[in-house]
Amino acid sequence: MSKIVHPYAHRLIILRDWKSRWFADPKKYVSYLKGDVLIRQFLEKKLRGMYVSTIEIERSRKATRFIIKTSRPGLIIGRSGEGATKLKEEILKKMDKLKIPRPEDFKLEVMEISNPEADAAIVAYMIAEGLEKRMPYRRVIKTIIEKVMQARGVEGARVVLSGRLGGADIARTEELKRGSIPLQTFRADIDFKRERATMSYGVIGVKVWIYRGKIFADKKPARSEVAGDKKEVKLD
Repeated sequence: MSKIVHPYAHRLIILRDWKSRWFADPKKYVSYLKGDVLIRQFLEKKLRGMYVSTIEIERSRKATRFIIKTSRPGLIIGRSGEGATKLKEEILKKMDKLKIPRPEDFKLEVMEISNPEADAAIVAYMIAEGLEKRMPYRRVIKTIIEKVMQARGVEGARVVLSGRLGGADIARTEELKRGSIPLQTFRADIDFKRERATMSYGVIGVKVWIYRGKIFADKKPARSEVAGDKKEVKLD
């Protein structure tokens, strides 16, 4: 019998890193984990509509850092940073409400995603947004999957919708696929995201897979000195 494995968890350590990065003694582990889950849920609900890809949390003994990756950072930061300051205060209030101790040094960073059409979370939200605007679901997924395939570095894409599509009485599943999606290849860079489109007659589930090619080596630049001059060598 085959088993369905989450594409992100399947590639942890190999290609992906954890979305929460910290170490804690056994006494603090439960409160940290609970805090991460609940605050991430709060932020996902709060920032819905702002094209957020991922929310990463880093903790040290005294500092806590929240990294929000989005394709439209201006919506979160606001004019002269007012939005980011307000969001930071709301996160700290949520921590107090959940009885999580406030960190001595709290940082909120907003990072821009340069290629949003190759990000599964943003693409899934775009599909959900189109469905919530009552656009024909076949046109929505066809238009967006064509945009995704035109994006830089994308080699394959797959979209699955399930629910009462078009307001039908019986729920069903609709799928559209372009290119290849090698789910069982460890070095394949596959981005995956689930999303929900809330309609008046129920919820439609959206699943998106985006294949961005194979990664054979670390893409971080390695520095080498040749004849006394420093040069950056990129490993592809």
